[in-house]
Amino acid sequence: MEHHQLAIIGGGPAGLAAAAVAANAGLECVLIDEQATPGGQIYRAVNTIPKQRATLLGPDYQCGQKLIDQFNKSGASYRPSTTIWNLNSQREIGILHNGQAALLSADRVVIATGAMERPVPFPGWTLPGVMTAGAGQILLKSAGIVPNDGVVMAGSGPLLLLLAWQYMRAGVNIQAILDMAPQNNLWRAMLHLPRALFVHHYILKGLKYQLQLRRAGIPFYKRITDLHAIGNDSLAAIEFSDSKGKQRIETSLLMCHFGVIPDSHLSRCTGCKHHWDPAQLCWRPVTDEWGNSSLDGIAIVGDGSGIGGAVAARHAGRLAGLESVHTLGRMSTNERDEEARADQRWMADDLNIRPFLEALFRPSPTLLGSPKDETLVCRCEEITAGTIRQALHAGHQDTNQIKFFTRCGMGPCQGRQCDNAVSQLVAHELGVEMGITEGYRIRPPIRPLTIEQLATLQGVDEDK
Repeated sequence: MEHHQLAIIGGGPAGLAAAAVAANAGLECVLIDEQATPGGQIYRAVNTIPKQRATLLGPDYQCGQKLIDQFNKSGASYRPSTTIWNLNSQREIGILHNGQAALLSADRVVIATGAMERPVPFPGWTLPGVMTAGAGQILLKSAGIVPNDGVVMAGSGPLLLLLAWQYMRAGVNIQAILDMAPQNNLWRAMLHLPRALFVHHYILKGLKYQLQLRRAGIPFYKRITDLHAIGNDSLAAIEFSDSKGKQRIETSLLMCHFGVIPDSHLSRCTGCKHHWDPAQLCWRPVTDEWGNSSLDGIAIVGDGSGIGGAVAARHAGRLAGLESVHTLGRMSTNERDEEARADQRWMADDLNIRPFLEALFRPSPTLLGSPKDETLVCRCEEITAGTIRQALHAGHQDTNQIKFFTRCGMGPCQGRQCDNAVSQLVAHELGVEMGITEGYRIRPPIRPLTIEQLATLQGVDEDK
C-alpha cells in the first residue's frame, strides 16, 4: 500500500494552507482533490479563469490565487480529479482516479472537505429548472455560464446575496429576490452585533450588495413563506406568500439557497465523534484548537469542522499544518505555539461575525422540520415526507430505522441530500431536541463504486 507522512483531503482554502505549511517544513505530504484544479468551491478555477470574469466575481475570489501559488511552490504532491470513497480509523484511504480504485495510507490525515449547501425540501424542488445558488456559481466560475432568460432567487444566506450581486454585474435579468429568513431573525442577530462590529467589513460588504441590487431596480420580497415550484415537465412558475398575500411569478429558473453546513460524510464514515450544533443547525465533528478529532492521527479543519468562511478556513488549515509538523517530530511544542499565534489571533477575530450571521440567516423551523406530506425528501429513492411520517407512526422512531424501513438515504448520494432534512423532520415529529436524535450512520463506499473497480482493487487473478 502506498504510504505518506501526511495526506490532506480537499483542495480548498484549509487544505491548501495545511499542505503549504507542512511541505515547507519538510514533511512529505500529498493533497488529494476531487476537482481538476486547486481552489475548492470558493476559489474554483481561479488560476485558469479569464481576467474579465475574475474581476466580475470580486476581490474576495481573486485572492485565492495567492494561496494556490503558495501551495504550488511548497513542493507538496497533488492528486487532482481523485474521489475519496473511504477513510477508516487506521488512516487507510480509498481513492478512485480514472476509474481505478486504490488504497493508500498515512501517518496523519487532515480532512478539509469543506461545506455543502443545506438541502431543504419544498414542493417542486426536484423539478428541472430548480437548482441551488452554489450550482449557479459553479457554472459562472468554471464556464462563464449565466441564466439567459431570467432567474428568481430564493432563500437566505450570504451566498444568495453574493451570487445576485455577481449576476447583476454580469447583466443577468434577476426577476426577484425572495428573502425567506423569519422576521424575528433580525432581533436575534442584534444581540450579536457588538461582537460582529469587530469585523464590520463583512457587514458593510453585505449592505453594499443590497444597496447596489436595489438601485438596479431588482424587486425584493421579505418574510416569504409557502414557497412552491410549479410545473409539469419543468419549472413554469413559483408561488409564495408574503405580507401582501399569495404571489406568483412566471419563471423557468429558480435558484435556492438556505445556508451551508459541513460536508461531514467522510468524517462520520471514519468514526469521528460528532455533535449537533444548535446555532448552525448541523452535525459537526468534535475537534480541539488544532483540528484534532476524537481519532488519533486524524484532523478535521475548515468548514468541514464547522462553518467559518474562507478566511477562517485558511488560518485553520495553517494551524493543522503546524500541528502535523509537530506531531510527526519536525517541530517542538514551543516552536509550534510561536508559529501559530498570529493565525490563532486572526482566526478568532474573523469568527466574531459568525453568531451574527447564523442568527440573521437562520432558516425557519417550519421550513426545516415540517415539509408537506407530498414533498419529496429523498430525491434518489423518491421518498416523501408523508412516507417518513407513516414510518414514524408505525414505531420506527429513529433516523436509521427510517432509513432501513423506507430506503430513504440509500440512493447514489448516500444520504447527502436527505440526512439533515430527515433528522430534523424526525425530531420535529417526535417533539425532541435534535441532539437527542441521531443522523444516518455512514458506511463505505461514500461515493458510488462499481464491482469492477472493487475487483481491480483486490487484484483478482482471472486465471483462478
